[in-house]
Amino acid sequence: MSLNRVSSLETFAVLHADQRSRRSSDASARDRKLSFNPLPQEWDPVFPTLDTVHAVGAFEVPKWKRMLQVTVTVIYCLFAAGVVFGYAAIKPVLKHEGAYKEICSAQSAVSEHTCVEMHLNLMFTVAAVTTNVAALPIGAILDHYGPRVCGLLGSLFLAIGAAIMAFENRVPFDGLLFGYLFLALGGPFTYISSFQLSNAFPRNSGLVLALLTGAFDASSALFLVYRIVYEKSEGAFGHRKFFVAYLIVPVLIALCQCFILPAQSYKTVGELVEEIEEPLPSPQASDQIDEHTALLQEEERQHRASVIEGVHDLLGSAKADKQAKREERKNEISGVWGVMHHATAWEQIKSPWFILICAFTVIQMTRINYFVATIHPQYEAIFHSPAKATELNNFFDIALPLGGLISIPFIGVFLDHNSTPRVLAALVTCATVIGIFGIIPQSWAAYANICLFVLYRPFYYTAVSDYSAKVFGFRTFGTVYGTIICLSGLFNFSQSGLDYLFHETFHGNPVPVNVMLLSAGLAIGIALVAFATTKAKAMRRKVLESEAEGAFRETRWD
Repeated sequence: MSLNRVSSLETFAVLHADQRSRRSSDASARDRKLSFNPLPQEWDPVFPTLDTVHAVGAFEVPKWKRMLQVTVTVIYCLFAAGVVFGYAAIKPVLKHEGAYKEICSAQSAVSEHTCVEMHLNLMFTVAAVTTNVAALPIGAILDHYGPRVCGLLGSLFLAIGAAIMAFENRVPFDGLLFGYLFLALGGPFTYISSFQLSNAFPRNSGLVLALLTGAFDASSALFLVYRIVYEKSEGAFGHRKFFVAYLIVPVLIALCQCFILPAQSYKTVGELVEEIEEPLPSPQASDQIDEHTALLQEEERQHRASVIEGVHDLLGSAKADKQAKREERKNEISGVWGVMHHATAWEQIKSPWFILICAFTVIQMTRINYFVATIHPQYEAIFHSPAKATELNNFFDIALPLGGLISIPFIGVFLDHNSTPRVLAALVTCATVIGIFGIIPQSWAAYANICLFVLYRPFYYTAVSDYSAKVFGFRTFGTVYGTIICLSGLFNFSQSGLDYLFHETFHGNPVPVNVMLLSAGLAIGIALVAFATTKAKAMRRKVLESEAEGAFRETRWD
């Protein structure tokens, strides 16, 4: 599973006096603002004509309204952003209600139990792939048409998915698969379009993003709550009644989009600063100034004054300076910041920086989604006890949303205070430990595996997006990160083959499949860490040499 997870929607660049103009600066707000558009600027004929004229500065909207916008967005993300990743909780309900039994009873290629498992897991696999691939069109729609269009599309897809899930036995196709697919499609449309609200409160943008990410992680608990209600009602509150009731969620999201949330994204601090710094038109000679021209110039000066006042109210000049210095410090700590910022998107995709992180993401995403889909049968086989497997599955259902909530504050701190090679080394180490715990037939190892897994999952996805921004830059973020997630999502279709190996080839023994995934991830991870470490050292050496040369020249000049 994955969605874009970012800690900031823009970075800071130090602009020299000759770079102040919007038309001449190559470090403009467009380069500093994170773009979700999957099409590189040179491939997209629409991108160069986009303007922020329809966007507004946060200071132009009352504070109470901005607070309301953030509040309702967090609430509806809690019910919609990532509900499909509560699959492990709803799977027992669907099995109990006889999902795919009619289809599987007529098949003889594999056992009925294996057939049901594979169909249900395919339903989740398709949803996971859809979530990842959807990031590409969502990025283009968000950049071109704004968050309201994305939000309305998300509510539409959620409504379609809930309706199909509710009446899956009355449609002439696989209702469970397509219904879950549309639920998965609606989630990222609502979630990704909400990122821009961090610019509603620039001083607390990190908190807003943390709340949104926490709502996304906690949304997987919705199906857990439903399963508890289902069990308490002894099956009376079936999945049809649940999904009919769920239709109220997309309706409320659509109403919020139309009457509360902004149609266009809020301007970033970088865009506001650039607007301030753009020089006013040169004053004309007195004999060329008429009443109309003088009025326009006065309106421009008043507008500039109001923007400056608004930016200071939002951020404060001292705060802006501190934030800029903090961002510069984080860039220095990274060790690889800007290594490929000036390359084209195609040059970035061809580089080892992209190939290695993409290969590592493919393996890790497959491992993560495969574990979510098969946790019960895996532990049932390891402990030879359905009761033990159910106990661990229930613990996992609770730990999954909590893990994201607990880890959010620490992830940002760790990423900001450690170099990128060290972050990658931590990812590889954690993934290896999780893989080892996953094959040890001991209760302590199983619980440790689940605890580490639910903490590692949000850390991994956030680290990959952080890596993409630092190595490739914000200008091509949508293209590069979208390609990584898209390819990784498509590779998730291999889960059907892994299911077959698990249930048929290895006769229900999950250890061989887990060892295969562990070995592949470890090999690629070592190569990635070694490459990043080598390049970071080379960059550090180059910087020291440049500083030494500059100091030598200064000494000679003196």
